[in-house]
Amino acid sequence: MMLVLLVLGFLGITTSTIYTILVVLGALRFAYHRRMARASEFTPPVSLLKPLHGSEQELELRLESFFQQDYPVFEILFCARRDHDPGLSVAMRVAERYPHVPTKFLSCGESPYANAKVWSLQRMLEAAEHRILVISDSDVSVTPDYLRAVVAPFADDRTGLVTCLYRGVALPATTFKGRSFWSSLEAVGMSIEMSSGVLVAEMLEGMAFALGPTMVVRRDCLDRAGGFTAVGEYLGDDFMLGNLMAAHGHKVVLSTHPIEHHILNTSFVSSARHQIRWMRGTRFSRPKGHFGTVLTFSMPYGLLAAVNALALHHPVLAVFLFGWSWATRVALAALVGGFVVRDPHLWGNALLYPVRDLLGFLFWSASYLGNDVLWRGEVYELLRGGLMRNRSHSADGDPVSLGPSHP
Repeated sequence: MMLVLLVLGFLGITTSTIYTILVVLGALRFAYHRRMARASEFTPPVSLLKPLHGSEQELELRLESFFQQDYPVFEILFCARRDHDPGLSVAMRVAERYPHVPTKFLSCGESPYANAKVWSLQRMLEAAEHRILVISDSDVSVTPDYLRAVVAPFADDRTGLVTCLYRGVALPATTFKGRSFWSSLEAVGMSIEMSSGVLVAEMLEGMAFALGPTMVVRRDCLDRAGGFTAVGEYLGDDFMLGNLMAAHGHKVVLSTHPIEHHILNTSFVSSARHQIRWMRGTRFSRPKGHFGTVLTFSMPYGLLAAVNALALHHPVLAVFLFGWSWATRVALAALVGGFVVRDPHLWGNALLYPVRDLLGFLFWSASYLGNDVLWRGEVYELLRGGLMRNRSHSADGDPVSLGPSHP
């Protein structure tokens, strides 16, 4: 039995090494495209849509980064479920410091969709003035050249959607060099694991999906793809929007401009719950790809192989197999962190990534242990194809309706 487990560990190390080689090629290709990119003078007016839900740590600083854009003409629209939402109050306070930036504040009420964020996007779309729409989450911060970078690909009329890679940023704490240990682990996974998967997918298959922290769309292309209505019942609205855009013949572009995604979870429980929710959503949106993710981890197989090699009295082999797994994870994190997402904590996060790789395998396993996710304080059941249903009940005890379903 130990020999079988040793072989299984060796096979896992082999598949993860092959995956690492693919990531290296994808990262070098990404870096080449960035180097070849030229400054663009294509700067049409844009509408920036920002859904809000409550006040979050450092929200004011993140929102302010969008008012500081070096861009000729843009407006910012904020929308929350209720007009007294604390997040809207923060946005209003920031807007007062930038009176030259046209700003609108909306409330959308209860959502007819299972995904309340999509309903807020629909309301902002109706109030937006421009045909280029920049959708960005509240936990994102950007540099002043952000709008110029993400809008530039629309100079090509074939482009329907642009999306960005992002690096995770841990919230301040005192447990890990000024950063929360658990949010640091989640940030490393976001920067390296997520980016690696996107690089390989884009290299092998092209972009047929989007990443939620930034989605830039051309309004007419969005309309032809079915609008926000088409993704209102999905947990992975970003994945589905990119998928629909590609299916309707519009070009989906991966920008070479990385942004910052701030991790709001500082405890193990909140961080684990968030990551399992994300993986469970991926399991339903891309079931085959999610299942194949098991071949990309390295540390679980290195640990398995090392333990069984020791049990079979091969200590040198055990050290080599575990060391190889650890070294390839560190090298992968350093490459993607340095060449792709430009991580300012490059080596610290690279050394932390093997731990995240092991935890990532455990979260992946947990994604198969149920169909429910907790999101914004409510429990949703995930259904085939990535649809979701709110498990909350109405006052008379009947389940809340899914509403119209979409293919």
